[in-house]
Amino acid sequence: MNCVRCLSRGLGQVASVLVLTASWVLAAPAAAPLQLHPDNPHYFLFRGKPTVLITSGEHYGAVLNLDFNYARYLETLEREGMNGTRTWAGAYCEPPSAFNIASNTLAPLPGRFICPWARSGEPGYVNGGNKFDLTRWDPAYFERLKDFMQVAAKHGVIVELNLFCPFYEEGMWRLSPMNALNNVNQVGAVARTNVYTLDKHGGLLRFQEAMVRQLVRELKDFDNLYYEICNEPYFGGVTLEWQHHIAGVIRSAGNELGVRHLISQNIANHQAKVEKPHPEVSILNFHYAAPPDTVAMNYHLDRVIGDNETGFRGTNDAAYRMEAWDFIVAGGGLFNNLDYSFIAGREDGTFLYPASQPGGGSPTLRRQLRVLREVLEGFDFIHMRPDPSVLRGTFPAGVTARALVKPSQDYLVYIRSGLGDPKRVRQTRFKGGEIVLELELPGGTFHAEWIDPKAGTPVKRDRFAHTAGRRGFEAPAFEDDIALTVRKNN
Repeated sequence: MNCVRCLSRGLGQVASVLVLTASWVLAAPAAAPLQLHPDNPHYFLFRGKPTVLITSGEHYGAVLNLDFNYARYLETLEREGMNGTRTWAGAYCEPPSAFNIASNTLAPLPGRFICPWARSGEPGYVNGGNKFDLTRWDPAYFERLKDFMQVAAKHGVIVELNLFCPFYEEGMWRLSPMNALNNVNQVGAVARTNVYTLDKHGGLLRFQEAMVRQLVRELKDFDNLYYEICNEPYFGGVTLEWQHHIAGVIRSAGNELGVRHLISQNIANHQAKVEKPHPEVSILNFHYAAPPDTVAMNYHLDRVIGDNETGFRGTNDAAYRMEAWDFIVAGGGLFNNLDYSFIAGREDGTFLYPASQPGGGSPTLRRQLRVLREVLEGFDFIHMRPDPSVLRGTFPAGVTARALVKPSQDYLVYIRSGLGDPKRVRQTRFKGGEIVLELELPGGTFHAEWIDPKAGTPVKRDRFAHTAGRRGFEAPAFEDDIALTVRKNN
């Protein structure tokens, strides 16, 4: 999870990016792991199908929190049209007070935390039970992790396994098995800001490497998986050199086993331009990427660009629905809303969290995100690209339009308000005809449809013949946002 400092405007460290080779972009059989799509690496290829990841998932404790019923959670994701989730490996967990999150799934109750390392015979772990032995693995953990992966695979849910996370505060470092307080290996007597370095780690690096290799070994047969090196490495002293090193460990371990799972690097909060790509990273993940300028900044790199965590914009659904549509129509290939309605005991996502929560999430929001996924999948989106040049028109202040285009064939346009308020979205109503959009179209016959992103229902339809040039589209009355699809008849 991110600390409140996530609201700062720091761009963070730039990340590395995979340079595709011919072997990467060849189409693979359905059993191959998730990969970049060979025709458009801004999206995924999964089980033989073009794939965009759109989801709204729990706060990353599904495996390490023994009280969390992940089977019910994953079934809920599939039923509600979500196809991804993030989960933490277990080198990091949180105290219940962290970030003012009610019933935080990353904060297991005493004695209910499980991680890759086995417990020793020595009492003294600060959150109940014995200390950890970093030289031994816990079979029960790997059994739970692999069962989680298997259930996710059955439900078509792609898992981001996040390996590490910085320790934002002393209370988090105090809970880690890597802290010398909590292990019997006489390692980890370092400041929380030195844990993820190559030179000041207090003996932890070899145990971090071993954990990564063991996870890659245990999960080698799963196709619904990619690894993220470290959540928000731009906090807590995480060095770029260490991140590069861990990426190399992931790839080396996979090569030894003959498997190649994708690797993600969390670039920055908000936005940043990647200048020096690393050869092993193929997913560029950002947090709080609204507005989604970071997509345009990095689109030329031909990688999946993700908005991998949301929050700090209130608890209402509108802000996160609009962030999702904005990001995906701008050319993003991954959107993950951080959804606080999933907790232990309410794995169906119906928990009514307090207004003090640092984000949102609800069954209603997940229905709206499903609309986005279904609209996008109704297009040949692999052959679409963001193209603002086709857009014309005059819009009221604060209103923006984005277009995803298959040249001379298909057009998906998203119009929204509220970008002027970074913390919350004010409800805004527009009269019919108040916004007239002009698209540059080829000659031919077309059908157009205005869609309500909240309900997924058509608001207005039109069929027309057109000679090449601009064509006006008068928006019907709407509230906050609306989408337009225009398709050329073959």
